Amino acid sequence: MKKYRGKKRVFENYAYILDFLPYGYPEDNTPLHQRKPIAQGFGEEQFVLMEMVIKKDVTVELAERVYIGRGKRDKVEYITRTLKYEELTPTAKTELFYVIREAVKRNEKRFIEFINTCGPITTRLHTLQLLPGVGRTLTWKILEEREKKPFESFEDIEKRIHRNLLNAIAKRIEEELKEPQKYYLFVKWKERE
Repeated sequence: MKKYRGKKRVFENYAYILDFLPYGYPEDNTPLHQRKPIAQGFGEEQFVLMEMVIKKDVTVELAERVYIGRGKRDKVEYITRTLKYEELTPTAKTELFYVIREAVKRNEKRFIEFINTCGPITTRLHTLQLLPGVGRTLTWKILEEREKKPFESFEDIEKRIHRNLLNAIAKRIEEELKEPQKYYLFVKWKERE
């Protein structure tokens, strides 16, 4: 069991459904009548990939946002385990980018704050350059614009620098979930693995 030295563990309250398997995994040898409905999901705050057991006689839709926090849950019975990217079904892998994008949009304020305050990592590398499609030139343009006036929304960023950073952030989160990174910007729990 991992220790979190002095840090309070943060739990997800909401997750997005990446795939729903009403009869469990096809390769499961358990008799069909004993299998539980399984969903693979993506946590909205910590970006945890997870497996959930869905309550009996309940269905969920792809990309549906479901409550998984403490207390009474409408659709999710319990969380079984966290998943690695490789354990996701093909459907879940396909759905992942769109669900990440939705989670980023829902937490727009948090990511705009990141863009407005992030700094250099080294003398030659700025944090913004870790976002897919953001090179030196675009980084300088973003820094100049945020110095004039902090960004207020993704729409504001798109108007001022003519780039969609919402997609760049979503792609970066997907990359951090897929493979090990030297620097983690958003998927902090992967650093502890």
